[in-house]
Amino acid sequence: MKKTAPGKTAAKKSPAAKKAAPAKKTAAKKTPAAKAAVKKATTAKKATTAKKAASAKAVYEKGTVAVKAAAPARTIAAKPPGNESRAALVRRARRINRELAEVYPYAHPELDFENPFQLIVATVLSAQTTDLRVNQTTPGLFARYPTPEDLAAANPEEVEEILRPTGFFRAKTKSVIGLSKALVEQFGGEVPDTVADLVKLPGVGRKTAFVVLGNAFGHPGITVDTHFQRLVRRWQWTDQTDPDKIEAAVGALFPKSEWTMLSHHVIFHGRRICHARKPACGACPIAPLCPAYGEGETDPEKAKKLLKYEKGGFPGQRLKPPQAYLDAGGKPAPPLGAG
Repeated sequence: MKKTAPGKTAAKKSPAAKKAAPAKKTAAKKTPAAKAAVKKATTAKKATTAKKAASAKAVYEKGTVAVKAAAPARTIAAKPPGNESRAALVRRARRINRELAEVYPYAHPELDFENPFQLIVATVLSAQTTDLRVNQTTPGLFARYPTPEDLAAANPEEVEEILRPTGFFRAKTKSVIGLSKALVEQFGGEVPDTVADLVKLPGVGRKTAFVVLGNAFGHPGITVDTHFQRLVRRWQWTDQTDPDKIEAAVGALFPKSEWTMLSHHVIFHGRRICHARKPACGACPIAPLCPAYGEGETDPEKAKKLLKYEKGGFPGQRLKPPQAYLDAGGKPAPPLGAG
């Protein structure tokens, strides 16, 4: 007789055990109580996640935010973070803009102006210098030459002397007198309100044209200045370096109606927190959304010391800023030669 190996008999299922097997499967099904517990746990998890996101976003009055422990520095790549899909990129970009709008509800063009002529001249003068220096210089210029006709007929040497503080004053004098003559001769002394006409004027490129269109006429436009270029690449909205291509790439991520204020939000953030050499990552309200988080100072207290303008209690760029900016704690800039 063939011997049975030890334990083999025990491994065989009896008829009773076979019948009991389906009962095991039935027992594995979730009871209503178990389902409720799982649902409760999921809800709690979502609430915790939302709470953490809100905490990371919250901007303290002192200019810092609650940010997690310092993340390692990340290299800015041409590809979206984590092979981000186009749809995900659009969602992230628009969320960044929404959150910046909450941080800078008073964002505005930081050149002082009272009419389109003053704005176009001030924008041309802002090349290779700060808006602050332009704002300190233009009161004297416009007091002497208030209209395109006046500036078109001006003595270049006298204009050069006024514009000297802005740097490159000879070239800028030539540009502002030239564009004033063009305004008088081609447009009856009025600033045109189309890109095609504006870029015909001496010293006026697409960036200047969109500043004028968006802020003097209310036409949507993206202002691709040095701050805008730096930030949109850090955020990996685009890896383009040519301003016109950056304008096209970023414009495709947002509704046209948001372009002008988007520009203000990004430029404000670049001047105040996301600086070129040492960004204040630890005081950044959009740190959880930024692929470049960790390239700058991540310690909240140290980052707070890097903040500029109203976030750090310093004067802004304009001598005559909007009331909303003053209400938010911003300070007007001092006039030329003050202090």
